[in-house]
Amino acid sequence: MRPPALGPRGKVGVVSLASTADHASLIAGCSALHQLTGWEVEAVSTEPVGDFAGTIEARASALSRLWHRDDLGAILCARGGYGSNYLLPLIDFEVLKAAPKAFVGYSDNTSVLLALDRLGLVSFHGPMVASDFAAGRADAVSFCAALAGEPLDFSFVPGSGVHSLVEGEALGTLTGGCLSVVVTSIGTPWEIQTEDKILFLEDVNEKPFRIDRMLMHLLLAGKFEGVRGVIFGAMRGCTSEEEPLPKLILRLLGGLGVPIVFGVPSGHVQSGNITLPFGVPARLASSASGVRLQVEPSTLIASRS
Repeated sequence: MRPPALGPRGKVGVVSLASTADHASLIAGCSALHQLTGWEVEAVSTEPVGDFAGTIEARASALSRLWHRDDLGAILCARGGYGSNYLLPLIDFEVLKAAPKAFVGYSDNTSVLLALDRLGLVSFHGPMVASDFAAGRADAVSFCAALAGEPLDFSFVPGSGVHSLVEGEALGTLTGGCLSVVVTSIGTPWEIQTEDKILFLEDVNEKPFRIDRMLMHLLLAGKFEGVRGVIFGAMRGCTSEEEPLPKLILRLLGGLGVPIVFGVPSGHVQSGNITLPFGVPARLASSASGVRLQVEPSTLIASRS
């Protein structure tokens, strides 16, 4: 189920579902988002509790209130951190499904992305307000296109930082998110579904042995069975001289028989954070001459102004 597209006079809500967002960064991010898109931006705050942005109930209630507002075309996460998984038992996802709305975030908010994906709702692995828009790290082109109902077409040439590990082509629905959060979804009601999917995985500052452990866990859990292709993010701070991360990935996943690419800049990146719609059919082409990822329109055009 695709949410309505945002038009030039759209309005979006911003909320922290995990850790507390720095107030100055949140204000700067809201301003940058407005300047970039022309959309009206409204941030909802809750009273912090320790490192969390608010109590579990307050954060869940804030998400629900924003979702049910007809004047808002999208909900953007302020930042990640930790704590969005606490909200899952309190959210009535069937109610959310009755009124699809664009939801954008990454990092710890992967837990919400996966829950929406299980419902069959399109969601967006994309820049967050206090983390990315405030720091100028958001890729404006893909963000605006994704939320405006336009198809996405990413082409990465050799030397761009994105390269093929296993060549091939794949058709499948995009899903995934932050690797550490994806792994911890296993065994819960919101466990990631990977069959016939193109699986996107990214993380930051994880030691290679931990990446090895998490990928092996996904293998043992059968989560690479039926996968059409695998895309890794930039994986910033996750490599070592002893065994570079691409070599580790090939050792574990090279025998899957599906295309594998490395370095796609979505999530924890230093610049150019692209937006990837989850729950949308995509085509992946991986070769020595470059990588191309084409994604169908993820929102319903002209349904919202």
